[in-house]
Amino acid sequence: MARVLSLGEAVAELVHDGDTVALEGFTHLIPVAAGHEIIRQGRRNLTLVRMTPDIVYDQLIGAGCASKLIFSWGGNPGVGSLHRFRDAVQHAWPAPLEIEEHSHAGMANRYVAGASGLPFAVLRGYTGTDLPAQTDTIKPITCPFTGEQLTAVPALNPDVTIVHAQRADRAGNVQLWGIAGVQKEAVLAAKRSLVTVEEVVDELEPRPGALVLPSWAVTAVAEVPRGAAPSYAAGYYERDNAAYQAWDEIGRDREEFGKWLNDLTGVKA
Repeated sequence: MARVLSLGEAVAELVHDGDTVALEGFTHLIPVAAGHEIIRQGRRNLTLVRMTPDIVYDQLIGAGCASKLIFSWGGNPGVGSLHRFRDAVQHAWPAPLEIEEHSHAGMANRYVAGASGLPFAVLRGYTGTDLPAQTDTIKPITCPFTGEQLTAVPALNPDVTIVHAQRADRAGNVQLWGIAGVQKEAVLAAKRSLVTVEEVVDELEPRPGALVLPSWAVTAVAEVPRGAAPSYAAGYYERDNAAYQAWDEIGRDREEFGKWLNDLTGVKA
């Protein structure tokens, strides 16, 4: 059964230096508060995984938490580039960052393979692209039944997956609704999992189209109201578009980023 912990306790127990860590969520339910807690606890040498890394990954990279990023698209949605990500790739600041780039379909299939206990996934989606020439984890494979040339990608099995959801009950069963992305697959593929939630309730009320992650699939739950802000949580609060716009100015300047980081961590540089 999943345990209900504080966010600080959960990150301290589940996220270790050198881990492969996935923080998933698509357009909403992005586990921003958990990412900030990883920064506060000073984790280092992480391999960060996410289909669409946005500003919380920019913050993790700028804080020096990451040594590698596995992803399929990166940017500040609706605004532009991730400047801390760009600085790390182009200038190795604050540390060098290795990148492994896939397509959306490739990343989703890698999570599915990991959740299914399979060593790799097979798809057609890389045909006609130059990604196989840039990424070592994309390999050609021949279908043994038809002879068709396809592409194989290795399973993703993060050491820990972190997602955000609307509710959990006191036994650790998690309920989320709205755009689900790959949260379910990422949790099932991981060795350990943390779900931050808007609230812990006595009983989960049925909702049309809701996804339930059973307690046995979740290691820990932490109650973190507004834990997805500035992204949104369907049924709880809307997206803070101004915060994404403000991040562009903060993220593009090392000094301004340093001030933001000091405010977050309470540690003066």
